[in-house]
Amino acid sequence: MTEIKIETEFIKLDALLKFANLVMSGGEAKIRIAEGEVLVNGESCTMRGKKLHPGDTVTLDGETVKIV
Repeated sequence: MTEIKIETEFIKLDALLKFANLVMSGGEAKIRIAEGEVLVNGESCTMRGKKLHPGDTVTLDGETVKIV
């Protein structure tokens, strides 16, 4: 599990996917989220603007990142 440190109160799901290099572009993030391929805290999430806070985990293609 990779840890991603954020300096703000939250980060949006699509931005996190790009920041963590789990996707190549915002367009790819949008599609992967819409198709239900992204798990937030172990559950499928289709809201690309979902606010993620420290302690949340995001999984895509078997790679998990934790926000700290």
